[in-house]
Amino acid sequence: MNQYEDIINLPHHVSLTRPQMPMSDRAAQFAPFAALTGYDAAIKETGRLTDEKIELDEEALTALDMKYQFLMDALDDAPEVTITYFQPDERKAGGKYVSAVGVVRKVDDFERRITMQDGARIPMDDVLSIDGELFSSLE
Repeated sequence: MNQYEDIINLPHHVSLTRPQMPMSDRAAQFAPFAALTGYDAAIKETGRLTDEKIELDEEALTALDMKYQFLMDALDDAPEVTITYFQPDERKAGGKYVSAVGVVRKVDDFERRITMQDGARIPMDDVLSIDGELFSSLE
């Protein structure tokens, strides 16, 4: 004979005077007892994908250098360009490629940095490509 045999088949008690607590509230009452706080955030961060930086070959680097020179010569004309560059991730290895569209204010060959009119500073060593109408005569 099982010690709970007398109550095992009884129906579950439901109050007639008090409403049932929603499931979301029932789960929230146990939140302070979470053993691994921050675990979910760490799992999401680990699962977040990043790209690796593409290393350009000599031919592509030479073509980019020609475009830099062409761009420096045409700065007075305020050329609008699209620059695709690698943006390193702040939290983990890798990053992502982003594109900046706008007018170039300055190309600093010493610091190897391109400054856009909106104030964005793009490291020349992270640039993958530069496109715009300015370069149509090069192609």
